[in-house]
Amino acid sequence: MVAITDVLPRSRAEKAGLLRGDILVSINGKEINDVLDYRFHLANKQIALLVRRGERELEVTITKKEYDDIGLDFETPLMDKKHSCENKCVFCFIDQLPKGMRETLYFKDDDSRLSFLHGNYVTLTNMRDRDIDRIIEMHISPVNVSVHTTNPELRKRMMHNKRAGEVLSYLKRLADAGISLCCQIVLCKGLNDKEELDRSLHDLIALYPALQSVAIVPAGLTQFRDKLYPLEPFTPEESAAVIKQINAYGDWCKRELGTRLVYPSDEFYINAGLPMPADEYYEDYSQIENGVGMLTDMRSAVEYELEDITPYTDYKRRTVSVATGYAAYEHICSLARLIEDKFDGIKVNVYRIKNNFFGELITVSGLLTGKDISEQLADKELGEELFIPSSSLRAEGDVFLDDISPNELSEKLGVTVTPADSEACDFLAKILGTN
Repeated sequence: MVAITDVLPRSRAEKAGLLRGDILVSINGKEINDVLDYRFHLANKQIALLVRRGERELEVTITKKEYDDIGLDFETPLMDKKHSCENKCVFCFIDQLPKGMRETLYFKDDDSRLSFLHGNYVTLTNMRDRDIDRIIEMHISPVNVSVHTTNPELRKRMMHNKRAGEVLSYLKRLADAGISLCCQIVLCKGLNDKEELDRSLHDLIALYPALQSVAIVPAGLTQFRDKLYPLEPFTPEESAAVIKQINAYGDWCKRELGTRLVYPSDEFYINAGLPMPADEYYEDYSQIENGVGMLTDMRSAVEYELEDITPYTDYKRRTVSVATGYAAYEHICSLARLIEDKFDGIKVNVYRIKNNFFGELITVSGLLTGKDISEQLADKELGEELFIPSSSLRAEGDVFLDDISPNELSEKLGVTVTPADSEACDFLAKILGTN
């Protein structure tokens, strides 16, 4: 049962007499507890809604097109509280945050509904058989799963959850039911790498064709790891070995199955000092949100866009700057040179920002803070505009992780500060001032 917080004007729900404050009990006899129940049972041409109004219950029938909405709003998008994580993973990034940050940053979600709605990854440990049955009944697909290892005992140790091993059986249940799986492995040196990674990749590939892809990413290690499991970063040589190991499986999959399936993240290539693979390596870029192929995709897209733009495009002759993390620095520099070579009068300064806030082992642009950018660019030539990674701001685009806003950063540096994302059209338009 969920409370209706609003009924949209002139909607089917309003015409049927539903009111704000009514409690939605069921649709076509099926109990409604959250957004998945609601969306699934709403997808019928005729629906009978049982609602509770005070002490009374009444049934309302609505006829509509199969997938049309009826105009109800609820307190939260999930129509329920987020399911929090029941694990204490040895590599958990949230456990490595310093004290004093905004409260929402410390919430650990592990919600299968967010996997379906927003692509979040789940560990399956707070799910039960009935949850898997519901996913199969509703054919919720794909499901994004943080696997980390297919060794049940090792998974229990890494996640500090006694159910972490047994829930691995859900992967086969979902695969057998035709549910697509996108998986990730956070690789921890000395724990789930080498022979354990062999085992995990072998087991996951066996789930094909339900398995869509696997991303292998290194654990992010901040300077706030006091009293946590003693993890170490991969050396350049070890990163190269990880890439070779993963690509051996990917090459086999490509040859035998027609698709690569398993991919190391960009971070491994950067750390190993190896060139990024070509565009075709990443196929449909299924794991780009996990940092797999992001740099290759951006470069390919920028090159493509530059081919279509003549040097006579209406752009502003000016000097601008880009702030980026150490990981993407060389990549952004190469893009800046491409743009400068194409457009006379455009100068792009690229500055790499050392992550003093989280520690120098954190090199991705998405974890830069306003304070670090402000301090390290205070005496730099910034030109007319400074572009910051939009990924370094929270979803609303208003503040960095340290609660400094772009406007505050602009005041400190005396230059216009503009978020820019990694999408080629946006990046080019921002640099050229044509957006």
